[in-house]
Order: sequence, then structure tokens, then C-alpha cells
Amino acid sequence: MLKRVFLAPDPGRIRLRFAARAVLGIGLAVVVCALAGHSLTGAVTGGLAALLALFTVTDPTVRGQALTTALLPAAGLPVLAAAALLHDHPVARDLAFLAVVGLGVYARRWGPRGHSLGVFAFMMYFAAQFLQARSEQLAEVSASVLLSVLTAAAVRFGLWCYERRLPPAVVPPPAGTGLARVTTRQAIQATTGAGFALVMGQLVSGQRWYWAVGATWWVFVNTTSRGETLVRGFRRVLGTVIGIGLALFVAVPAHGDGPLTALVVAVSVFGIFYTAAVSYTWMMLWVTVLAAMLYGLLGVLTPGLLALRLVETGVGALGAALAVALVLPVTTHSVTDAWIQRALRCVHACTAQTAARLAGTAGADPAPTVAELEQLLARVRLSVAPLVHPLNPMLGRKRRARRVLGLLDDCAREIRGLVAVAADPEASHDARLAAACRRVEAAVEALTGGRDLAAWTAPAGTGPALAHLHGLERALAELAAPLRAPSGSPLVGA
Repeated sequence: MLKRVFLAPDPGRIRLRFAARAVLGIGLAVVVCALAGHSLTGAVTGGLAALLALFTVTDPTVRGQALTTALLPAAGLPVLAAAALLHDHPVARDLAFLAVVGLGVYARRWGPRGHSLGVFAFMMYFAAQFLQARSEQLAEVSASVLLSVLTAAAVRFGLWCYERRLPPAVVPPPAGTGLARVTTRQAIQATTGAGFALVMGQLVSGQRWYWAVGATWWVFVNTTSRGETLVRGFRRVLGTVIGIGLALFVAVPAHGDGPLTALVVAVSVFGIFYTAAVSYTWMMLWVTVLAAMLYGLLGVLTPGLLALRLVETGVGALGAALAVALVLPVTTHSVTDAWIQRALRCVHACTAQTAARLAGTAGADPAPTVAELEQLLARVRLSVAPLVHPLNPMLGRKRRARRVLGLLDDCAREIRGLVAVAADPEASHDARLAAACRRVEAAVEALTGGRDLAAWTAPAGTGPALAHLHGLERALAELAAPLRAPSGSPLVGA
């Protein structure tokens, strides 16, 4: 886990810039709220709004990101108002919370924008419980949200918009209708799990029950299958345990000291953004430390409160696990197969574009498809994570999954090398290159179409381009065995 965080590649220093910009944007948002004369409650609400605006908006284009950011208050402020107005009406408050959970997850059917707006709406309701916001504070906290989102947008799209130079993100296409749609199933699962967490959380604590609901919600974020959700729940609990241990040595002794709290909060924000892409456990560690520092600032932090947070987190993770296991489960196998198929088709597109470029076709450029392949492989790794997890007892499937990941990485490495060769203006057309490209495309079509691949032997020919193509052929040929495991033993299970 340490190696994954500190030695993980960061091409273009994207994660570093992501984290540094977050500290700047959130810090400025809190300063703006303070200059506007807002109370500590307003400043904390504003800081959370800025964090969400910088963290959750993931549209493929900068223009889309700006539009989604502008829509965040429209999704969050009505929910914030409802939470404040229903604060003294527990039954209505709880039912409204479950409705926000269900609608927030269902909104993912509209892609990254729906996902961002759903997360923002949920967190505004959650923040109202966290800060015990009431109707008389509504005007102030609403103003804090507006000011903070505007400040975060100014930093993200004006002061430091590095996304303009990045390739568009890969967005999974919508699939299915009704209960066949994953987002519909997840909405029902999340609402069911949140209902369990709400009831059990209130039995544990009538004041901090919302922690359990929050844990259930975040376990469902950025997951699709049953296996992904279970692994995420485990990592959330593990990150919380480690974070509580750290908070006992940092947050509790700080006693809400202003300068020290500001420093640790800044470090925690940086840690959340920097580790989110590589380790959910580490991200939760920093989230736990951040929450502990804020409770210290509010004057209510004790070791007992940290222990309660751990218990409530466990309740929420259990609620999510029961929901995905018992309510309309989405199998890991089906999700993983879909992402692998997309990655292989992207290999086909990369090879076709490279062949066209080597043949001298004007406008042929494999670079965008290479960037897309990298993103697709990241999604494949996420979907296969349940099988390669250390606690998974199915050793045969674990070995096959690791083999698939290794061969897909081989494909990506050969594709990158092939594209680098094709980018050389001196590269010229060779009949052997065209033949090798056609063989690669045929191999991909066979894998994605369920046909048998011919036995592979190393073709004759030398040269860097041919070497990469032969390596790609070999990897695709070897992928057939683990991808087509016996019917009773699929790659990642049912």
C-alpha cells in the first residue's frame, strides 16, 4: 500500500497539480467566507463546497466541467434548505435523506455531470447533519456555498486550468434499460443499504448516525459491481482505522489550535486529492484526519468520538455489503468483461491508426487512442481489483486475473512503442508492417467476437515497429486462455 502511493507513476504530475490546486482553491474559499463575515459553520460549509467542486466534477471537456460546476448550487442549495428546515422533524428528515441517496445515485445514468450533481446534493444534506445547521443559519450557509463554488471555479478555470492540455476522459456509455441499467440497480441498492445504516446508526448514536449513512454512500461512489463495492467497503474501514490512529496523535493534542489546525487541514486536503487515484485506503486516512481536525475546531473532539466514528463506518460498510449481495446484484464478471472488451477494441483502433500513419495517410494519428487506452486499462484494473485483492480466497481466478492484467499491460507497452516509432517522420511503409497490423486487428476481432485464435508463432522480420507488433500479437494470443476460462470458472466469478 505504501509503495502504491509513493512510487505510483504520475505522468505529467497530474496528481500533484490536482492536489496543489485543491489546497489553493479550498484555502481561498475559506478566506473569502471569513472576509464576508461568516461564522465557523459557514466557513466549514464553504470549504466543503469548494472541495466538492474541485474533486467531483469530471466531465470529459473543460467546457463541460465549467457548466457542471455552475450547476452545483442549483443541485445543492435546495437539498441544504430541506435538511435545515427538517432538522427538528426526525422522521421527515430521515425519509428525505434516503430520497437524496436514491436520486443522487440514480442521477449517474446521465454520466459524469449527473454523478457530480448527485454527490454534491448528498454532501450538502450530509453537511447539514454534520454541522447541525438549522433554518436560521440557512441564509449564511447558502451564501457560503455560492461564494466558495465561485472561488473554486475561478481557481480551476481561470488561475490554474491544466485540463486544457489533457486528452478527454473516457466515459462509459449508458447500457440497458430499467433494472438492466446498472445505475438503476445501484440506486435501489444504495437506498436499501442507507436505510439499514440509518436505522442501525441511530441505535449506535442518536447524534452521529449520519456517519453510517455517509459511509454507505461513499462505498457506492465510483463502483459498479458487487466485488468493487465490497473491496471499497473494506478499504474504507481500513483507512478509517489508520486515520483514527493518526488523529489520536495529531488532532486530539491540537485541541482546536487555529494555526496547527489550518496546517493539518491543508496537508489532509493535499493527501485526499493526491492519493485518491491510487489508494482509496490512503484517501480515507486523510478524510478521517480532516474530519477529526474539524471536530477539534468545533470543540467536540474526544477519543470516544473517534471510536464512535469507526463503529458508524463499520455499520455503513456492512449496510453496503448486504445491499450489493442481496439486492439486484451486479456481477463483477459482467462489468470486467465489458471493460476488457472496450480496451481490446481500443487496441484495434490504435493499430489501425498506426498502420494508416505508416502508410502515409493524411490525418492518421494514433496518439488520442493511446491516451484512451491508458484510461481504459485503469478502469480494467479497478474492476478486477476484487479478484486480485490479498483476502480473496479464489487462487485460480486470482492467478488468471493477474495474467490478464499483465498481458494487457504488455499490449499497452507495445502500443506505446509502436506509436513512438510511427511518429518518426522517417518511418516508411513496409508490407510486413501492414501484414502484422492486419494480424493484430484480426486477433482483436477474434477475442472480442468469441472466435478461436490461430496458434501464434514468431513471424520473421526485424526492426522496431515489427518488434512491437510481434510483441502485441504474442500478448493477444496469450490472452485467449485466461479470458476464456472454463464456463464453470469465469475470470472474476458471478
